[in-house]
Amino acid sequence: MEKKIYIVRCGEVALKGMNKPYFERVLIERVRKALKVFEDTEVKWIDGLMIARVPASVPEDEVVDKCVRVFGVASVSPATKTSKDIDEIGRVAANIMSALVEEEGIKTFKVKGKRADKSFEIKSPDIGRIIGESILKACSNLSVDLHNPDCTLVVDVRREGTYIFRRKVRAVGGLPLGTNGKGLVLMSGGIDSPVAAFMMAKRGMTIEAVHYHSYPYTSQRAQKKVEDIVKVLAGYMGTIRMHVINMLPIQEQIVQNCPEDETTLLVRRFMMRIAEAIASKNGDMMLITGENLGQVASQTAEALVVTDFVVNMPVMRPLIAMDKVEIMDKAAEIGTYEISIQPYEDCCTVFLPKHPVTKPKLARIEKSEETLDIQALVEAAVLSEEIIEIRP
Repeated sequence: MEKKIYIVRCGEVALKGMNKPYFERVLIERVRKALKVFEDTEVKWIDGLMIARVPASVPEDEVVDKCVRVFGVASVSPATKTSKDIDEIGRVAANIMSALVEEEGIKTFKVKGKRADKSFEIKSPDIGRIIGESILKACSNLSVDLHNPDCTLVVDVRREGTYIFRRKVRAVGGLPLGTNGKGLVLMSGGIDSPVAAFMMAKRGMTIEAVHYHSYPYTSQRAQKKVEDIVKVLAGYMGTIRMHVINMLPIQEQIVQNCPEDETTLLVRRFMMRIAEAIASKNGDMMLITGENLGQVASQTAEALVVTDFVVNMPVMRPLIAMDKVEIMDKAAEIGTYEISIQPYEDCCTVFLPKHPVTKPKLARIEKSEETLDIQALVEAAVLSEEIIEIRP
């Protein structure tokens, strides 16, 4: 079966030291897993490059889309492989450019030569010049433009042969998933928490999620919205386990027994307690939130300190110093933004105080909680959890 070649480049993995082989092993397994939907696919490390061979019948963009979503991959290039004979390289390059002229109306080009194999007798600038001459002889309607060409053709001469490619599609980068432990993200239906989950996964962390609802004050459609968001994330991370918790009994107790202005913060403290209990039970190393300093009343510096006081587990806030526009742009980039802005409210919008406290005092908050049976409420919430496996 005829195969198409794809060069899959790693980014940060290449900078690793003694443990580089471990990261490379994990990365190649992640790429293999992503491409296993295509039959008879091979992925190997060859001379420092990851080379994927996929049946030529599979559309190029489908293969590229699978690869660029793998954390640890920096870029992907569909490529043609040929020998190290300079005349043969010229013929193959000329055929590629002839096809591009016919298909896309290419008028100008340049050739970028790369000599990864230093034993090859022709240096990089000369490779570009010689191959460019071969293309001009075969395609008389083309001209060279070194500054703003319609097409740049890269000729990469390596020990095992020569790769010729045009496209270099940027991928998500980061570190391979699973190389940096496991974390539990508090997943709302908003814009921020999906981005926070993505950014931690990009650092190699496997992600689980916990979602809180207040049914019937929040609708089933609100939960479906969150499931849709997590499904998008699963396209990058694989299957994600989501723990669904009913917060309404806790919220009702807080509203009945505690000062109104503290409601949001008290609910947030319970969310953190519940998340820690779930994380501890499932081997998660840390909690992850989409909080952003000063964005809302519960995210002031004072409120975050009071919130964190109820847990012993580390809390990661990858968005803490980003502005909202940056977060929205990232959400659009990863594909969660349009789902997040759908008008289905989550439990954080239930029983909102008119004037929430912005500079809470820990002693006062703890005093308010004395009216609640904290342990019983947390245990009941954890026991009632629903677990959903969300697949890509």
